[in-house]
Amino acid sequence: PPLARSAPPAASRDLAPRASESPRDGEKDDRRDEKGDEKDDGKDDEEGDARRDDDRDAEGGRGRDDRGRGAPRRVVVVRKRKSDDFDRGRGRDDDKDKWTPCTKLGRLVQQGKIKSLEHIYLFSIPIKEYQIVEHFIGPALTDEVMKIMPVQKQTSAGQRMRFKAFVVVGDSDGHIGLGVKACKEVAHSIQGSMILAKLNMVPVRRGYWGGKIGAPHTIPTKITGKCGSVSVRLVPAPKGAGIVAAITAKKVLAMAGVKDVFTSTTGSTKTLGNFVKATYFALKKTYGFLSPELWRETAFSKPPAQEFTDFLSMKKEISHKTREEY
Repeated sequence: PPLARSAPPAASRDLAPRASESPRDGEKDDRRDEKGDEKDDGKDDEEGDARRDDDRDAEGGRGRDDRGRGAPRRVVVVRKRKSDDFDRGRGRDDDKDKWTPCTKLGRLVQQGKIKSLEHIYLFSIPIKEYQIVEHFIGPALTDEVMKIMPVQKQTSAGQRMRFKAFVVVGDSDGHIGLGVKACKEVAHSIQGSMILAKLNMVPVRRGYWGGKIGAPHTIPTKITGKCGSVSVRLVPAPKGAGIVAAITAKKVLAMAGVKDVFTSTTGSTKTLGNFVKATYFALKKTYGFLSPELWRETAFSKPPAQEFTDFLSMKKEISHKTREEY
């Protein structure tokens, strides 16, 4: 008969673990110890980082009031100089109002050798510095931006757009100027055209209509100015008539000091730039018409450059001082 299978020995049965039995108590304790060690190591690392941060804060290192871990703000001590003669840099308000003339005419105006703009116009001296006009007219000078228009130029890289500004400057007392400038920025075009308007300042001759009573209030003769297709004709008017003109021409005539005048225009007056220029050219011609009261002989004096030649030939002495002398 076949041999019956014998049961495994008792020792082997005791060594084989059963599925229903849980691991031994010794293994559980070992695992708990490993987990506890890992937790303790994490706590130690956090405590060490906190101690290092506290040490850095105490020493002035990294960390700023829980707002990040950056370098602390440094306190910069500015040492005041003994003299401001060596100050350099842009944007200083002290040098903004100072005018250093670059021409002989500017030097004469700054030193008070020339008393008025009419003295400059008498000898037809070109004005190269706008500060000369500001020196004589001062706060009475007013400006008006007539128009700002975009202009384009076709280049190989595409269209280049700039802004063109028309600015009129006057004192409402016989002086008017017109400036036109195009720049990439609107503010720069306005500023540049304002400077050009001061450089293009011209005198405006005024007269009477009928009897010569009171101050001059209108233009002396009929005058025509032309620019492009626009033609502006100015006709003297009696007192009380006012400025009979379009809004654009009325602003220019009022800033020139004309109180009563009739106007007649032809051409495309909607082109405001040509309209303003035509009005300006008409006012510029007022001193070109020689009326009988200007027939008398004028006694001319020496030109300013000849009269003050000794002053202009003087050289300014520049003292070379060192920093220790201040």
